[in-house]
Amino acid sequence: MAARVVGPLRAALLGVEAQWTWYRRNWRATAITNFLQPVLFLLAMGLGFGSQVRPGEATGGAPYAVFLAPALLVLTAVQNAMFESTYAVFSAFKWQKTYLGVVATPITPAQILYGRLLWIVLRLLSGAVVFLGVATALGAVTSAGAVWGVPAAVLAGMAFSAPVVAFTATREKPEAFNGLYRFVLVPMMLFAGAFFPLDQLPAWLHPLAWLTPVWHGVELARGAAFGTLGPAAALGHVAYLAALVAVGVLLGRKYFQRRLAV
Repeated sequence: MAARVVGPLRAALLGVEAQWTWYRRNWRATAITNFLQPVLFLLAMGLGFGSQVRPGEATGGAPYAVFLAPALLVLTAVQNAMFESTYAVFSAFKWQKTYLGVVATPITPAQILYGRLLWIVLRLLSGAVVFLGVATALGAVTSAGAVWGVPAAVLAGMAFSAPVVAFTATREKPEAFNGLYRFVLVPMMLFAGAFFPLDQLPAWLHPLAWLTPVWHGVELARGAAFGTLGPAAALGHVAYLAALVAVGVLLGRKYFQRRLAV
């Protein structure tokens, strides 16, 4: 009997369903990292340390917690994308070998990739919505424009996630993820304008920050929250982040096919 062909959307939704089946039983294992940790960070940096920072030109005249909240929204998405794009994907390839079982069905390697990326989108979206709600309750959100930080955060997270998923598909051992965290994720989070304006850094570091999805995401989220984001700038940031997602998807298709094709 001929195998039943599964369309790309249906296959992606099946992948999401599989992830949701696992997550609804084990969500407590990720609750601290995905939800509680960003809130504690906002309390510590925004309201604790931030109480010692006077509103001024560097913060756009706003309290530091208000200045920091849109950036933390983006950082939370990018940080949550890290695990979902590395160890979770690597496990499905190497340890649990889930993808090897799935590819034995009519679902293709590319469709497995689409399902994983769609699941990551949903995870980042839920985390961003929860964080924005808590930040609003804590008084760190003062304008309706801050809601646009949610799609900005998800887009920035996916601009980081899609290339990393492709990178993970090339790994035989997980040790490379430690270097990715230490030498890519952490510097990107610290020196891309999230905690202080980029012009406080040496000029030679600015181009490096401009290459990061965090900087573009923070500019979108903060600009929307403060009403300083022009149409041309918004289009440029969105186009750059979308290009990173597209590159990640193209590379992911190539490497998933190479690894899973039988």
